[in-house]
Amino acid sequence: MQVFYTVRSGDNLSSIARRWHIPLNSLINANNLSAPYTIFPGQQLSMPPGVTTYVVKPGESVFSISQMYGLPMNVIIEANGLEDPYVIVPGQILIVPPGVPYYVVRAGDTLYKIAVRYNVVLNGQPRPDLIINANTGLTPAIFPGMTIAVPYPPSGGPGRLAVVLNDSLSFYLGLYDPVTGTISTTASETLDETSNLFWSPDRTRIAYVGSSGIIYILEVATRRVTAIDQIPLPAFLDWAPDSRRIVYSTGNVIRIYDVTNNTFSSIERSGALYVQWFPNATGILYEAGDTSGISQLFRSNTDGSNERRITNNISGLLNHVRLSPNGSFVLYTTPGVSISEIYTIELSSGDIFKIPGGPEAKNYNPTWSPDSTRIAYSSTQFINGKYYSLIRMSGTKGEGDSTLAISSCYSTPVTWSPDSRRIAYLSGCRDEYLPVEVWSIDITKPAPVNLLSGFFFYNLDW
Repeated sequence: MQVFYTVRSGDNLSSIARRWHIPLNSLINANNLSAPYTIFPGQQLSMPPGVTTYVVKPGESVFSISQMYGLPMNVIIEANGLEDPYVIVPGQILIVPPGVPYYVVRAGDTLYKIAVRYNVVLNGQPRPDLIINANTGLTPAIFPGMTIAVPYPPSGGPGRLAVVLNDSLSFYLGLYDPVTGTISTTASETLDETSNLFWSPDRTRIAYVGSSGIIYILEVATRRVTAIDQIPLPAFLDWAPDSRRIVYSTGNVIRIYDVTNNTFSSIERSGALYVQWFPNATGILYEAGDTSGISQLFRSNTDGSNERRITNNISGLLNHVRLSPNGSFVLYTTPGVSISEIYTIELSSGDIFKIPGGPEAKNYNPTWSPDSTRIAYSSTQFINGKYYSLIRMSGTKGEGDSTLAISSCYSTPVTWSPDSRRIAYLSGCRDEYLPVEVWSIDITKPAPVNLLSGFFFYNLDW
């Protein structure tokens, strides 16, 4: 459900956004505000997710912190399970929610107006019925002073979002429908917390690899699962445009496997990683060591002939290599985990571009939009005693690099919708807990939408 902050005297949108480290544009879009973006005391703002931790300083109390954030004391007390006399100590990390999970009805409100104001909209149509469904016993006859929960709508858009989830007992493959907001799940003993998901281009199959390195192919229509091979970790594979062949490395050879008739061909290329198809399906790209053992990018024909080196790297590993869907650019991260910067190469010119990235140079999981015009990634930042992920987007050469949203998890994976309009990511991490939420943001109107919650989530692919 959406969370609401009540504006107090002296507030402005910029100060509220800074308080919770929320992108200003996200706050504006979450409330459909127009220039000059004037707000007034008593106004209720829907708050996108932000930084909800605070490190107590000497001399502070629950009361002083509540005044600093403009929240009732009881909101902080309840969020942290504090007991009378509510003693806090320097260095203690408190949860400071950005508001309350309900809206207080004002004079002149209707459910339709509330739906319009707070983006309870699907396919361009306000959906007050979704608000009714979220509140037991609610009717259109609302009155001032009522408190009602305001849900997020389904994200809309094409395709289905595949997620690996767990209910503390079993692992499931979930398929989320962005139009209806429903999810279908299939229990699987072959899935685990390391399983990466790879949709086929025609969306009829999903390939995935678990902690044992076994490649499985799921036929979506029948939910039939077939094991085809085993590869070393970290595992990566790529579908051919025909949706019947996959390419991957066994560590010793590059293998092209036809999942429809279980035949394969191999290319002798030891140590290759991140093997991918060019869109014409006549060539492949991969990372491997050169004659000196230095990490480089190569391309060759699908029979291994005509190998050509793309990069002139002199040190450091080239990680997380991804070819753009149109075959024009390649991205990679380097050098490692504690510092991870993103670069792109324009294949036609050989020019290399650095993506500006987040403030701590910890940029992970970059992925191309299907139309090859943008890159989404998560950038880890330590804020107020906790790691968060900035959900960021950049152009192919680093232009327009900016933060769209914030996840409360470290290094969340991100994925694009098939229409290149929405980015989905994981959030809901607290202390040692795993992600318990899936969110989406529409890049044309960046206000985050909560899609799924109530499970542990591990990976996703749209």
